[in-house]
Parts: sequence; C-alpha cells; structure tokens
Amino acid sequence: MLLTRVLEVGNVLSSLPAHAEHSDQDLVTQVLSEMAKFVREVVAPLNRDGDEVGCVFDNGSVVTPPGFADAYRQFWQAGWPAIATAPEDGGQGLPAVLEAVMYEWLNGANHGWTMAPGLLHGAYECIKHHASDNLKSGYLEKVATGEWLATMCLTEPHAGSDLGLVRTKAAPQPNGSYELEGTKIFISGGEHDLTENIVHLVLARLPDAPPGPKGLSLFLAPKFLEDGKRNEVQCERIEEKMGLHGSPTCVMRFDGAKAWLVGEHGRGLNAMFLMMNSARLHVALQGIGLLDAAHQKAYTYAQQRMQMRAPVRADAKAPADPIIQHPAVKRALDTQRVWVDGGRIIAYQTALELDIVKHHPDSDRRGEAEAWASLITPVLKAAWTEQAFVGASACLQVFGGHGYVREWGIEQIVRDSRVSMIYEGTNEIQANDLLLRKVLGDGGQQYQNLLNKLLQDLADESPLVQKLKTQCAKLAATVDNLSTAQRDAPDLAHWIASDFLKATALTLLTWAWCKINKTSLANGSYSTALVAWVLPEFDMRLSTIESLIAKTTSAQTISAA
Repeated sequence: MLLTRVLEVGNVLSSLPAHAEHSDQDLVTQVLSEMAKFVREVVAPLNRDGDEVGCVFDNGSVVTPPGFADAYRQFWQAGWPAIATAPEDGGQGLPAVLEAVMYEWLNGANHGWTMAPGLLHGAYECIKHHASDNLKSGYLEKVATGEWLATMCLTEPHAGSDLGLVRTKAAPQPNGSYELEGTKIFISGGEHDLTENIVHLVLARLPDAPPGPKGLSLFLAPKFLEDGKRNEVQCERIEEKMGLHGSPTCVMRFDGAKAWLVGEHGRGLNAMFLMMNSARLHVALQGIGLLDAAHQKAYTYAQQRMQMRAPVRADAKAPADPIIQHPAVKRALDTQRVWVDGGRIIAYQTALELDIVKHHPDSDRRGEAEAWASLITPVLKAAWTEQAFVGASACLQVFGGHGYVREWGIEQIVRDSRVSMIYEGTNEIQANDLLLRKVLGDGGQQYQNLLNKLLQDLADESPLVQKLKTQCAKLAATVDNLSTAQRDAPDLAHWIASDFLKATALTLLTWAWCKINKTSLANGSYSTALVAWVLPEFDMRLSTIESLIAKTTSAQTISAA
C-alpha cells in the first residue's frame, strides 16, 4: 500500500517507456503477492535452522544449512533473481523498485539465506557495463538469472576500508588471461553448495601498477573454468561469527587462479563501485526488513503478554493488562514503526529514482534522479542499519527475560543486524562520503536541490509540513556555515559527519511521514511518536554541529580534547 498509494508507483512507471506496461496496479499487486507467498512459505521457515545449524566447513567445501540449497534452486528457477535484469540477458525486465521490495522482505524473513543472492544485481551490472563481449557471453546470463551466484572480493587481512592497500597480484598470461595470487577475507558466499558455479569479482594489482587505489584492476575468476576444471580458488576457512550463521563468510586464497580483466587497467574501483552502490541500497533494505521483523515479533508478543495494571485500563476488573497498554512499551514499538514505514518510503523512492535514471526519456529528469540516489543511498545505509540494531534491541526489551533466550527468535535479529553497520562501507565512511564528497564537494548545490525537492509536492500547511520546512532551512544554513568554517579547520567536517547524516535522515523521515499523512494510511499514533520521540534528535544533532563550528578559529583545528 505504501508503494501504490503513497508513492503512486503506477504513475511513475507509466512515464518510463520501458515500464509503461508494468504500471498497472493489478500487475504490481500480483507480483508482490506471489513474492510474499514465496518468502513466507519457502524462505522464512529456514531461518531458525540457518542460525542454529549454520554452515559447515569440510576440507575446502561449505555445506549450507538444511533446506537452503533447495530453496535457492526454487528461487532461481522461479525467476526471482532475474526480476529486474534485462530480457535480452534472460531477465524479466521488471522495475527495480519491485526488486527492492523483494529483498527487504527476504532479509526480514531470513537474512542469512538472502546474503547469497544479495550481490547478484550488482555483479550483473558490473559485468554488463564493463566486461568484454567474450566474458559476457560466458557469464552475463548465468549471473542475470541467478543460476550462478557471485562474490565481491575486496577485503584483505591488512586492507579493509582502505582498498589502496590491496596486495593481491594479477600476472598477465600470453593468452590474454591473468593469474591471481593473494588472500581475501570476509567474502560472503565465497564457497557454498547453492549453485554449480561461483563467479568471483576480484580487485588485484598488475605488476607495473602504481600504489594506491588507482593501481587496482578488476578481474573475473570463476570457481569452475569453461572446461569443467576447478580453478585455483580455495576456501581456507569460514569465520565463526556473532550472527549470520546461515551465510558462509570465507577466507579465500587465490593460488594462480585463472582470471580475466573486467573493464580497463587501473580502473577496477570504477567498475566495482557499480556493485558497491547497489549493495549499499540492499544493505539499507536489510536494515528496514530486520527492523520490521523485530517489530512484528515484539508487537505480537506485547498484545498477548499480560503483566501488571496499565495506568489507563481497558478492563478495570482484569488482574493484569497486555503490556502493549503500558506507555513505555507502546512508545518503544511506535518508535520502530515510524522508522520502518518512513524508511520504506525513502528506500522505495530511491529504487524508483534508479528506474528513472535508466529509463526516463528526459535527460534533466535522469540527472535529478541520479543526484537523489547519490545523496540518499549513504543516508539510508547508515541510518537504517543503525536503527535496525538499536531498534531490534528495543524490541528485545519488550520481551523482558524471554527476549534474551532463543525461544522467541528476537535475539537472533539483534545479532544478525549488527554486521549491517559494518559491511559495504562502515556507517562512519557513509557519513564522510555524504558530507565531505557529496555535500561540501560542490558547495552544497546538489544538497540544496534535494531539500527543495522534498518540499515540492507538499503544499498543505500541516504542522508536520511546517516542521519539514524548518528542518530544511536549518540544514541549508548549516551547510553554508560548514563550507565557510572548514577553510580554517579542515578536520571539522570529519568530526561531525555522522551528526550531519543523522540530521539528514531525520529530515527525510519527516518528509516520508508528510507523504504518508496525505493518504488514508496515516496513523495518528505513529505521527505522534515521530514528533514526540524521534524528531527531537534533529535539534540535538544540529546543536552539536553548530557548537563545534562556533569553536573553530582561523588558527585552530578541532582536536580530540
């Protein structure tokens, strides 16, 4: 309903020639209904075993939890991985926004299992736009349809977020291929039994490459070569993790593995960023899906659990009341619902903007959509993965001691959600990317355009719209002040980047609820929670930023003291 009623997805899709035939609301509803059925009946029931049994490492091979392989076979044979890939590549060509909804639901139902196909779309885009025709002929359709899964091999023991330190080597061979030597760590799905082949996309350095990120190139190294022989790609072990036990996190060793160049020499990061940007939106959807799952569990429990007498009672004669009637519990649950539904509006809008980037006939509109996706993606990734962990913990609190034991499944969500704040670029990196590169990089022009866009279709004078106008004005002034102050304190923006990102997220949340409140879907309880319990943080974040700006002088930089 948020997609069709609030965002009016049919009207947006009807303006895109490639998706005009997909704009019918009945079609969208049918696809979502079938999707929900698959998630509910096939994927969700595997979640507990995925956590408790986990993946098993056996002499270089990985066996996934019971039922995982069969569920994945059903997934790709039903065409779900190919929902948004191009028909000429074996896909269904449906809008990216439907794929976004699918991955949100899958992650909420079974985060560990969903890690397997989670990188497919990014790998597909990377191969489609950067690989040679020869590589495309062998790998593009297999990845596009999900018949083969893919990995993103970046991290090394000494090189996490700083990819310029990558040491894996690529030696050119006379036949035009390369041999890879090196070790990669934290590789999700580096080895498994879900598909017959695995396509590894690997960052490595040529012998004559300069140091730093500009010396990196991207290579494709399959688990099995075209002749059926096993490539020299070995899984040394899988990590013992806090959560995500259903997803193998592998240490991968490349011992002269045969590989082929993807894109140009020294431009590996340019090609890889297609995967990373797609992955960051998907991680944001993980946060939303996991928070929704936590809320659903806690809300159901709170309606059934009878404890003490509420201050305002529905039944004065009852010995106890459902804990949902206790203000502390209601506050916690309503707060999470604010973040879930608001996050959905922002994430789905971002997916629609990506559809517009690809298919809108007007170049100006495509540019506007690209700017939206560029600015919003780091905000979504950082703010909603943080809220997934914090909010899931608040939902665990609703259960009391029962939440801390495994019986109810809420503690798994807390454990599984924590990693989303770390991978695909830590949340601190997302904040720096937003403020330093995307906001201050052009003097705040694109950011100001975004703030203007938020107010475009909100003509009413409701208190929440007025709140949004005030937030946008304050953020615009803050950007101006920062642009001036950072000339004298080059480290200033680094100190307050996370505060700025959170203030932006809260403004987007206000915008989302302004959109929701224009429809009959509005819930007064949630709107009250937004204003009373969530939005006060906006002023706190701006106060932190402004106090640091005020302390900045022309001869002084911010220090930890």
